Amino acid sequence: MSLKRIVLRDFVIISELELDLESGFSVLTGETGAGKSILIDALQLVTGARSDTGLIREGASRTDVSAEFGECTALLGWLQEAGFDPGFDPGFTLLLRRTVDTQGKSRAWINGSPATATQLRELGERLFDIHGQHAWQSLTRAEAVRGLLDAYAQLDTSALSHSWGLWREAQTTLDEARKAQDSLQRERERLGWQIGEIEKLAPQAGEWETLNTDHSRLAHAQALLDAAQGALDALEGEDGGAAHTLGSARQTLQNQEHLEPEFKSLAEVLNSSLAQVEDSVHTLRAYLRRTDLDPERLAELDTRMTSWMSLARRYKRPPEELAATLAGWKEELAKLDAAADLAALESAEQQAQAAYMKQAQAVSKARAVAAPKLAQAITQAMQGLGMQGGRFEVTLQKAEHPMQSGLEEVNFLVAGHAGSTPRPVGKVASGGELSRIALAIAVTTSQLGTAQTLIFDEVDAGVGGAVAETVGRLMKQLGRDRQVMAVTHLPQVAACADHHLVVAKQRQGQVTLSTVTPVQGEARVAEIARMLGGERLSSTTLAHAKEMLQSGS
Repeated sequence: MSLKRIVLRDFVIISELELDLESGFSVLTGETGAGKSILIDALQLVTGARSDTGLIREGASRTDVSAEFGECTALLGWLQEAGFDPGFDPGFTLLLRRTVDTQGKSRAWINGSPATATQLRELGERLFDIHGQHAWQSLTRAEAVRGLLDAYAQLDTSALSHSWGLWREAQTTLDEARKAQDSLQRERERLGWQIGEIEKLAPQAGEWETLNTDHSRLAHAQALLDAAQGALDALEGEDGGAAHTLGSARQTLQNQEHLEPEFKSLAEVLNSSLAQVEDSVHTLRAYLRRTDLDPERLAELDTRMTSWMSLARRYKRPPEELAATLAGWKEELAKLDAAADLAALESAEQQAQAAYMKQAQAVSKARAVAAPKLAQAITQAMQGLGMQGGRFEVTLQKAEHPMQSGLEEVNFLVAGHAGSTPRPVGKVASGGELSRIALAIAVTTSQLGTAQTLIFDEVDAGVGGAVAETVGRLMKQLGRDRQVMAVTHLPQVAACADHHLVVAKQRQGQVTLSTVTPVQGEARVAEIARMLGGERLSSTTLAHAKEMLQSGS
């Protein structure tokens, strides 16, 4: 998953740049202020860093950054799970793109499909690691120190965090229940009384609609019976009614249909109408047989609906919601009963605590095993960085109380030279020592992540001489199995690189633009010589530069 290509449009002071990158160890050099870190800023933007209109080149309407990564088979699962159709050879290319306009609007794509900044950040964490010149500052933050040790120990603390959350939730529930026992009891009594009132009625879901329908029908039973009888009389009265009239009309047409064929179809229509009339007569007779006034049932419905309406008004609920209200109150009462059961809550809290402690003790054990190993590895790296006899320690101190991160605090202590007492990293006086310690840690832990591209942004600040050469050789060694990019001002580091990029400012009309150019041969010799002795190149600095390049290759 190495970085193969980066394309910038109107980014900071770069108008347009298309840069192909190689595997191995590459350095970016240039004069102070030339913008050596611009490529790193661009990579951070295209992998989800906060967008900023200040990144847009002055006079342009937007900035556009694309980064192409190769050999991305390992990311195929992530892409599919995130909903991105790989639609490409996963062993060849992954393309990230992001734009920011002057209104601050940001858009992003992964292999041509729209993406969020969060998705870009998730990919960025898998694609490369950046070690900045102030990396030592993170070593003063407890979470960063702990994270380094846990990564070295290959510890996944997500289960511990989950157990901590469950324990805290159980503690909170128990504390609130203890404080609210009096009010809980009053609320339980109130709900219990209300539930008892409505349970006497025992309303059922959908019953109110049925009561209304039945009551309306019984209340108007006489009118309904009269209507049914009147309709029946109209269809078959003493004079035969409509049924007799239709039958006569049908017969008259049938008698003449041998003379007029059209009468046959009309007779068939009347025959169908007569059949429908007979069905209606049958239905009306059945309705009259089964329907009576039933005043007793009507009185029962009146009584039940009156009780129903009274309860609905009392509790300010629509009548049709009374059954649902009863069910809701029962659920609330069950929750209050559970909250009032202190014994059960205490048991749940103890179980949650035990689960957390089990996870925390396992984490503590793993940290205790990894701490001396990490300390030894970093101590060894320090010896080659001008800190002979220096010592690095990783201490575990029991915390005053359990934490989401575990039972102990992790501290980094360092002694810069033999015979000195290890002190907290943040209290080491020399800035050069801080930079070298951060570099030693970066080198030691660089193999922990899955990212195949490591980027060092002037982490060699404050070092020089033989130590600088050691830094360069360490990075060259890292570049054998990973892609390493370093922004540096040290010729000793630059001379060890497999590939050399020079960043330079150029005046074009009224604007100043920055360019990035790969250099080889005499051009590279000249750049190393410039880093050694400034802009005025002499035969001595050129000779020295050639010598450094030969020894660094």
